[in-house]
Amino acid sequence: MSRVYDIAVVGSAFGGSLIAMIARRLGRSVILIERDRHPRFAIGESTTPLSNLLLESLARRFDLPRLLPLTKWGSWQRERPELAGGLKRGFTFLHHRFGQPHQWDPALRNELLVAASPTDAIADTQWYRPDVDHFFQQEAVALGAEYCDQVELTHLDPTEEGVTLRGTDGTGAPVLIRSRFLIDASGPRGFLHRHQSWGELPIPGVSEAEALFTHFTGVDRWDARHPAASGVPFPADDAALHHVFPGGWMWVLRFNQGITSAGVSVLPSLAAELNLSEGAAAWERLLQRIPSVAEQFAGARPTRPFTHVRKMSFRGPIAPSPRWTRLPSAMGFVDPLLSTGFALNLLGIERIATALERDELPNPEALAHHEHATESDLLAAGRMIGALQAHFERPAAFSTLLMLYFAAASYSETARRLGRGHLAPGFLLHGHPQFGPESAAMLREAVETPNAVVTPGFVERIQRTVARVDVGGWFDPGRDRWHPVETAPLFRAAASLESSVPELEQLLRGAGFPEAICSAGTASSQ
Repeated sequence: MSRVYDIAVVGSAFGGSLIAMIARRLGRSVILIERDRHPRFAIGESTTPLSNLLLESLARRFDLPRLLPLTKWGSWQRERPELAGGLKRGFTFLHHRFGQPHQWDPALRNELLVAASPTDAIADTQWYRPDVDHFFQQEAVALGAEYCDQVELTHLDPTEEGVTLRGTDGTGAPVLIRSRFLIDASGPRGFLHRHQSWGELPIPGVSEAEALFTHFTGVDRWDARHPAASGVPFPADDAALHHVFPGGWMWVLRFNQGITSAGVSVLPSLAAELNLSEGAAAWERLLQRIPSVAEQFAGARPTRPFTHVRKMSFRGPIAPSPRWTRLPSAMGFVDPLLSTGFALNLLGIERIATALERDELPNPEALAHHEHATESDLLAAGRMIGALQAHFERPAAFSTLLMLYFAAASYSETARRLGRGHLAPGFLLHGHPQFGPESAAMLREAVETPNAVVTPGFVERIQRTVARVDVGGWFDPGRDRWHPVETAPLFRAAASLESSVPELEQLLRGAGFPEAICSAGTASSQ
């Protein structure tokens, strides 16, 4: 090609396609390069309130109105029903012991349900990635990005103008693309990582889990076989359902066309026992150890072969260049345990978009800031997930540690919705002057001395740290392991958000909360 593009984006999943859309809105010429062909299988399917807020903010900021319906379940179903997806009211964690059937425990020792929304209409979503990634790619093309798929890139050559990319297309014909700047959106161990022969760095505290996953039909609803006691904040299946067991966990995410995404992330010793590389046989060996989950999957049939990932976590080096940068998904990944992937990627897209908007690419300072911020966010996610990995067999400790995650996530979302992002620096508040260092210290201690987590002193330390940013009432009396959406704790936290009860009531109305909840603020905050 004789033309020199302003930006070449390698990888056309939602992240690469989104940054291509933003670049087009900012007047840049863009070519979007895909190794595969849409629609194609992918995981990384579960959104959170923060990731949906980030997508909404980017869509409004860069005039991408066709993306807005995907930020809430209700609007998705009204305006984009042709795209398969799933309802996500929050997080469900069910703890299992090998060889024992699961039963609802009156003392709630084996369950944790945390609601992220009060209604289905404004709930988060599960993305059926074959549909959603294809939609994003088509939107990028509609905005003027050129697109080529089934391209295998083999060479990256620096030039005075930027970079030259060489490879072959699906017919074996040569491909040559010139660009002033390259954005790598090709995922873990992707294009730049392979081409530059970068090594991998450890993520401190994180065990190198293996993964096995696919899509199924015929997966029973959990609550059909195990009716919950009254008072649960939402049906267990209308969420990201986590089955937690010694040595790992399983995700079960339901889509509205009858397909269910399911997979496991297991620690090395259990992975070796199960021999995950054997795919379906390993899956059956695991189900035999968890009787109640085996019942849920009794009629399930995989829609495609199992995918085995020998090492789930990944961290590449910081390596800013005046010729390229990477989305966070191409710089590192921890584990899907807390659905952090979307938010981390969107935070990075926001940084790159800001640099593009200010015409700061390829400014070395802007590129270095993005890569250092990405690594700091990744390490913050790693501290949280590493601590949880160390406590798969301890439901009480696992649930207590999770309060640090939910406290940080809910406060960050609220501060951003109020336009006060300075109150929530860094993913999971790792830059918050009090919460950040205190949380990090406790999470490291949870890995190094696991038995400390169940001591009264350790729990009190977590409670004090959470209290600094508590918009969810995470340790309120009567909560225990079921956490509905209640607004009274938010109104109590108005001062920490530099806000007022009337402003918070207005915020909730704007977000679509039921009026009965919004108007309860004055009384609840007394």
